[in-house]
Amino acid sequence: MAATFLAMLSACGGNESGKDNTGGTGTETKPTETAKEPAATESSDVTSHPDYQPGLELIAQSDCFTCHKVDEAYTGPTYRQVAEKYASQAPGIIPELASKIVKGGSGVWGQVPMIPHPGISQSDAEKMVKYILLLKK
Repeated sequence: MAATFLAMLSACGGNESGKDNTGGTGTETKPTETAKEPAATESSDVTSHPDYQPGLELIAQSDCFTCHKVDEAYTGPTYRQVAEKYASQAPGIIPELASKIVKGGSGVWGQVPMIPHPGISQSDAEKMVKYILLLKK
């Protein structure tokens, strides 16, 4: 989710003091529960796709859920919005969007910038993007 995807993820914050590895305080609902429920209710069950679980796990271990939810508008665009915008461009768009996760960006989804995540490898970011693109309705 190259420049645009990361811009979508633009509002994600880093691992701030007082937060756990998922970007929360430890009192929120677990991100995997939030992400799995909407996708599992789709007419086509994407949870059995081989890219689903690895991408979801990487997102849950990051701070992505601080700014993005599957279907609930938050600081950044929803994962579903990103999927709707970019899924038709896969697989070519995947490295570009993954690069946005790693390097950050702005302007695609509004004024709030997506912070860079240099601790996430390009390979892991691509797995995250593949999961997100599966969420297209």
